Amino acid sequence: MNIIQRFYDDMASQYDKLFLDWEAATAEQALLLDRLFKEYGFDKTAAVLDCASGIGTQAIGLAALGYSVAASDISDGELEEAKVRAERKGVGIRFAHADFRALEDAFSERFDIVICMDNALPHMLTESDLSAAVKSIADQIVPGGIFVASIRDYDVLLASKPPYSPPYIHKTANGQRVSFQTWTWEDIRYRLTQYIIDDGEALQVHKFDCEYRALRRQELTELLLARGYGKAEWRFPEETGFYQPIVIATK
Repeated sequence: MNIIQRFYDDMASQYDKLFLDWEAATAEQALLLDRLFKEYGFDKTAAVLDCASGIGTQAIGLAALGYSVAASDISDGELEEAKVRAERKGVGIRFAHADFRALEDAFSERFDIVICMDNALPHMLTESDLSAAVKSIADQIVPGGIFVASIRDYDVLLASKPPYSPPYIHKTANGQRVSFQTWTWEDIRYRLTQYIIDDGEALQVHKFDCEYRALRRQELTELLLARGYGKAEWRFPEETGFYQPIVIATK
C-alpha cells in the first residue's frame, strides 16, 4: 500500500469533518458541476465517471440530480464509505477500485464526462505518472466529451511556498472542530500533514500524511492538449463558486 492509499484509507471515516456540512456541500457542488456541464452542451442523460471519488462528495450529489454516475478510487476505505453514503442517500452508483493511471482495468465503456476534483491529479509525483493519468482518463472519454478537474492554485502557492494552510474552525454540538494542514516543501514537491482536532466533550486529534507535486496550470494545459484534447479552459473560484481553479478539457 502506498502513501496515497494509506492517507485516504486512514482518513475515510474522518473526511467529512473537513466540511461544516458535508451533505450540503455535496448538493452545492453537484449544482455547480451541473451548471458547467450545461455550458458545454450536456444534460442529465450524460454518463459521468468520477475517477477520484473519495467518499462520494461529487458522485453522490450528481447521482442525486439524476445523472448516471460511475465512481472509482484507489482507496478501498473511501470506496466503502462512499457506498454506505450512497445507499443512505438512495442513489445508485457503480463503484470500482481503480488507479486513474489505468482506468481501462476497471471500465470497458467510455463516458461523456470524467471528473477528477479536489486536487487529486497532483498526487502524481512524476511527469510520467501524470502523463499516464491524463492519457488513461482521455481514453475513457467519448469524442466530444469533457474532462473536468480541479487543483490548488499552485501558480500562486509556488511564489511563497507557505508552510501551512489557514485553519477551518467549525462549531459542533459539543464544542468546535479545527482542521488545517502543514506543508513541508522540497522544490516543487511537498509533504502534507492534515490535522483534524475535535475539541468537544473529549479532545480528539487526528493526523494524516501524504505527498503532492505542485502542478502549474500551464503544465497541465500542455499535457492535456498533447494527450488528445482539442482545447482546455480554466475557470476560477470567483466565477464558479468552487474553492479551487477548474480546468475543462474537450476531447
